Amino acid sequence: MERAKEAVMPPQTIDELDPKEYIIIKGAKVNNLKNLSVAIPRNKMVVITGLSGSGKSSLAFDTLFAEGQRMYVESLSSYARQFLGRMEKPEVEYIKGVSPAIAIEQKVSTRNPRSTVGTSTEIYDYLKLLFARIGITYSPVSGQVVRRDTVTDVVDYVYTFEEGQRFMITAPLRHDKSRTLNDELKVLLQKGFTRLSVDGNLLFIEETLEKGTKGIKPANIHILIDRSTVNHEDEDNRFRLSDSVQTAFYEGEGVCIVEMLGKETRTFSDKFELDGVTFEEPSINLFSFNNPYGACRRCEGFGKVLGIDEDLVIPDKNLSVYEGAIAPWRSEKMNEWQVPLVKNGIRFDFPIHRPYQDLTEKEKQLLWTGNEYFDGLDAFFRYIESKTHKIQYRVMLSRYRGRTTCPECKGSRLRKDAAYVKVGGKSITDLVLMPVTKTSQFFEELELAPYQQKVAGRILVEIRNRLSYLDKVGLGYLTLNRLTSTLSGGEYQRIKLSTSLGSALVGSMYILDEPSIGLHPRDTQKLISVLEMLRDLGNTVIVVEHEEEVMRMANQIIDIGPDAGSHGGELVFQGNLDEIREADTHTSRFLNGTDQITVPRIKRRWTDYVEVKGGREHNLKNINVKFPLGVLTVVTGVSGSGKSTLIKKVLYPALSKIYGNYSDESAKFDKIDGSLSLLTSVEFIDQNPIGKSSRSNPVTYIKAYDLIRNLMADQALAKARSYKPSHFSFNVDGGRCEVCQGEGEVKIEMQFMADIYLKCESCGGKRFKGEILEVKYKDKDIADILEMTIDDSITFFADKNKLLEKLYPLQEVGLGYVRLGQSSNTLSGGEAQRVKLASFLGKGNPNQGSTLFIFDEPTTGLHFHDIKKLLHAINALVEQGDSVIIIEHNMDVIKCADWIIDLGPEGGENGGYVTFAGLPEDLIKLNDNHTARFLREKL
Repeated sequence: MERAKEAVMPPQTIDELDPKEYIIIKGAKVNNLKNLSVAIPRNKMVVITGLSGSGKSSLAFDTLFAEGQRMYVESLSSYARQFLGRMEKPEVEYIKGVSPAIAIEQKVSTRNPRSTVGTSTEIYDYLKLLFARIGITYSPVSGQVVRRDTVTDVVDYVYTFEEGQRFMITAPLRHDKSRTLNDELKVLLQKGFTRLSVDGNLLFIEETLEKGTKGIKPANIHILIDRSTVNHEDEDNRFRLSDSVQTAFYEGEGVCIVEMLGKETRTFSDKFELDGVTFEEPSINLFSFNNPYGACRRCEGFGKVLGIDEDLVIPDKNLSVYEGAIAPWRSEKMNEWQVPLVKNGIRFDFPIHRPYQDLTEKEKQLLWTGNEYFDGLDAFFRYIESKTHKIQYRVMLSRYRGRTTCPECKGSRLRKDAAYVKVGGKSITDLVLMPVTKTSQFFEELELAPYQQKVAGRILVEIRNRLSYLDKVGLGYLTLNRLTSTLSGGEYQRIKLSTSLGSALVGSMYILDEPSIGLHPRDTQKLISVLEMLRDLGNTVIVVEHEEEVMRMANQIIDIGPDAGSHGGELVFQGNLDEIREADTHTSRFLNGTDQITVPRIKRRWTDYVEVKGGREHNLKNINVKFPLGVLTVVTGVSGSGKSTLIKKVLYPALSKIYGNYSDESAKFDKIDGSLSLLTSVEFIDQNPIGKSSRSNPVTYIKAYDLIRNLMADQALAKARSYKPSHFSFNVDGGRCEVCQGEGEVKIEMQFMADIYLKCESCGGKRFKGEILEVKYKDKDIADILEMTIDDSITFFADKNKLLEKLYPLQEVGLGYVRLGQSSNTLSGGEAQRVKLASFLGKGNPNQGSTLFIFDEPTTGLHFHDIKKLLHAINALVEQGDSVIIIEHNMDVIKCADWIIDLGPEGGENGGYVTFAGLPEDLIKLNDNHTARFLREKL
């Protein structure tokens, strides 16, 4: 411990440090911090680590970032500052040397159905600009370039001919139907024109009027604007020609005809048209799906429509048409739609006995469109729609409806003609549907004409930079069209990180919350290089992190502890990686190997399983996967290999439908098979908040608060005053503070930044009225009890067995440091996930022994020490007869699995295969497997 003490900054020397070189925090008491003083070196990469709940986030976000934000607002206008009297300073003696602070947290803060990876990184804004400025429009009819001709184009064309070449400039007569042809010709005379060209013959207008216009079709009449010869030396001749061309465009309403006598005739148009089609000129709005002008008319820019879902119409792709692959045609009445296809299939060579999945794209399409021998599915559903006045047809239609990719824009969200505009042979639609790695490669290799290069130079620099940053943070497998709301917390955080890099700020303080979450160890290295780039630009990078790889690259490590909750909040170590190995803290013991997560000696065996067949959602390559029951299974693989797709989009929704809690997202797979009768429910324990409102908290979620309220209502004073258990609830009127409605804090809406939550002035944050707080149990009122940590409350309620039964599971999953009444919106994703786990460890789960639990990266936010506790809790589920599947990258969890399913071999397009299924000990024998390479070090 001596070494650790040397590394800690003695408080008395902190006043002597220079704020230009250090960010100095003195006497921080926020949450559980115990008068903590620390000096963080500027322009360095600093990792703050420690047990979960030791006070890392309190130091990084609630103290440092809160002060940075407050100081930023102080620099704003007096209007903004009127709120500041109430924007509380963090509880700290002083903080010196704070730079502008940027916090990059894990919360996916947008559920906006229009927000995509492209829009949130601003890459899409640059793409719109690029296509609007240098995009070339191609006609879908002939594939020719669509362009409008200018006066200069016509003049340059004429001057390509040799000296003395005679030519005529004419314009088609635009005949106004409200006038006779004679009247039209008289108007031309008044305008000063004298001749016409009719079927190639020159006629004087006056003569034509005298003779009469009988037999002359207006469509064959051209106005003679000018006649001349090519004279390369005569400048006046060029000016006169330009003038005539301008007149021809005006009179011909955009059309000018140049006849080079004895050679050729060419028509020029200053309209944006070709092949008889008028095209939209490229503009920024044409490429914006958030604008009615550019959005696809069918789906209004959402990319999805409520349509007929192919997977519901043909649920089992292994069946042939003859065997009844088409579900709506199986009934006796509707079978009459199938009979013509089965009878006449031989006439147009359609294989009615071949499984649907083996049909070619053309044959699959034919089932929908039909031909002269049979009506296809499109016609069938149009017929059903025409009968929806009858209830049975409405029911039938609803059975096959789902959210499907818009057939018009193919999910690109843009109107059809936006795809006619191309840069380097690719449309904006092509680019947003490609993985970022490929898009980045396309722009690196893009070669433009000198003029285009001049126009687009600056835009291309921005696009290339931002795409390369996205690739560097390990998100090369995403497409720019991917919805932000479908990203994991870690992916969203890394997108914000790449956006910060793209804006290239300097002199700032970046505070990151576990950026390595959701990253395979192979990709962590890329992330570290990005953090180093951010630091080398001249920023202070502060990372709250447990990943050993990140600690290794840090300039300095700050360890907060020694334990969690009320036993944490102290600076136990500050120094580099070599020094911390010599110290004596929870972190150092794991780093130097004295404390380890041990591999179970005996792995559980299994015989029963659930099998997904033909999974092919997103990048999954039509895979079959067996998930064992009754054991701990870990699904792993590099970032973007298809783990989340397989579990969240295929397995979980499929099982949810079977066990009743129907999920509307239907993924693409053939069927789900195996020992399905052994399960009665499936629980997906993700990192979403435990409650929809800020009133939800751990003690209400695990149903322990009812017991506490009953206990308080049983006290003598409560009985004397006739207080019911409801008086001790902050969710209903009666005992709660009416100013803050039992929230303990009041929300101030800020128009220009995040909303601010301030302690309620009426109850001082205690949530209850003063008279309710007079009721005490063992000298503590209800507010004091809610402020206790789980660990403290277990000691406090030692004699209340029923209550202890509810509280123990929270302690077992490593949440002993969380306060009983802590608002759910202050819990991290990993903490919320563990509260959910605790609720199943209690005795209240009616499906105990027949539940399949699915965890999405449960080690999020966990220190090595806490992963031990978590594994113990998860194994307790397996011991009680349940099955557990974990999506995970943490090698300590992977090595303890009974069965591993590894996806890969790479991310994105090159992923989606099962590269391994078996025991951890067998996985490490593989040579060309990324997971095996890192797991070898742990086994």
